[in-house]
Amino acid sequence: MVDTMALLPPFIRPTRMTRSARRPVAVLAADGLPADDEVLLDVPDDRLGPALVAAAAGAYAPAAALLAETRERSEWDDRDRYALKLAAFARSRPDWLRDWRAAAPHDPDALLVAAQLAVDRAWPSPGRAELLREVSPLITAAARADDRDPVPWRVALDHARGSRAGHTYFGELWEAAVRRAPHHWGCHVAALRYLASSWHGSHRECFDFADLAAQDAPARSLVRALPARAAFSYLTDRGAAGVERARLDAAADRAIALSALLPADRPRPAAEIRNLLAYVLIRLGRREEALGQFGLIGPYATSFPWDRVSDDGLGLFLELRAEVRAACGTKPDDGPENGRGRRARARGH
Repeated sequence: MVDTMALLPPFIRPTRMTRSARRPVAVLAADGLPADDEVLLDVPDDRLGPALVAAAAGAYAPAAALLAETRERSEWDDRDRYALKLAAFARSRPDWLRDWRAAAPHDPDALLVAAQLAVDRAWPSPGRAELLREVSPLITAAARADDRDPVPWRVALDHARGSRAGHTYFGELWEAAVRRAPHHWGCHVAALRYLASSWHGSHRECFDFADLAAQDAPARSLVRALPARAAFSYLTDRGAAGVERARLDAAADRAIALSALLPADRPRPAAEIRNLLAYVLIRLGRREEALGQFGLIGPYATSFPWDRVSDDGLGLFLELRAEVRAACGTKPDDGPENGRGRRARARGH
């Protein structure tokens, strides 16, 4: 029983990428942080990058091969991220996906991207609930195409929240999702967001769900960071009450432990968890620990969580990073901070 989706902005400034390097060549300051103009936004990893390049040229084969590989290897968290990115790309460049679906109308991977794209397109509309109901057959087809795959069920959970589905129906979807992958990050986030939405900010119940899920998850599972996601929801909900400071600190502590176990040199999935954690730590006044997470983030900024609280997500990332540096008595070697960041009212979660 248990929250959805934000549309992804442009992936990255392409001039900062090379075809062969896993990490960009960055100029590091004395505290080990890259210069502002070396920070990348939503950089795709080595597997996704070639698929996006090919899609930009109108070719779908690399994307098809990538998603097929994730399905065959049961790499569900990677599969979910890749499907989101490919669908976001298809919003402005849909020809390659149309060709793919025409060539393989029953392909589980093409159906997944198409279902995600359909939900993405409906989401901003004032008539979202009605538009999402028209998308249901496509999500059902994606789910039936490969019964092992939990990712279409995450799309279904998002769809249920957007179409204002009741608790009973959502619970059925949730049970089907966790039968396929008990610790799938995307499904847990979708469930958490449904709870926050349907209970109108009842954060204590959201923490109860997040804490229980984290306790049951393996040590390296992203679900260990779910309480930090609940903390973010609470901290960005103006006027929210009812969550003790100790519980917020415990959520951050659990995410810090997870961050220490995740690879330092991979843009995903560690980057989004560490960006989330850095924001939560800053809001909790734990600046030295936030600086440590900025060090692990390096040049890999992610849109989430910064774009949920600012119209300029990258600017806010850089602004708060500079403030944390100053508070911890460190400073960059590459000149003054650019001051691009502007804080803005929270825009939801």
